[in-house]
Amino acid sequence: MSQVIDTRGLSCPQPVLLFLTAAKRNGDGPFSVLVDNDASRENVSRAARNRGFVVDAADAADKGAGVTLLEIHKA
Repeated sequence: MSQVIDTRGLSCPQPVLLFLTAAKRNGDGPFSVLVDNDASRENVSRAARNRGFVVDAADAADKGAGVTLLEIHKA
């Protein structure tokens, strides 16, 4: 079961810090991160990839307009 990290309404670096804190506590995940802006999507994805995670992005319109769901897991 993925840990859900809801970063909607937050600006960087908060979404990245929330993901990094969760990754430090829970190791390999998996994580489901909700983001609602391009900067957060790119920065969380970059931080995850730099730490060896695989990131899959999908539109999450059911969670709100402009929301992206990042599914993050170890390869």
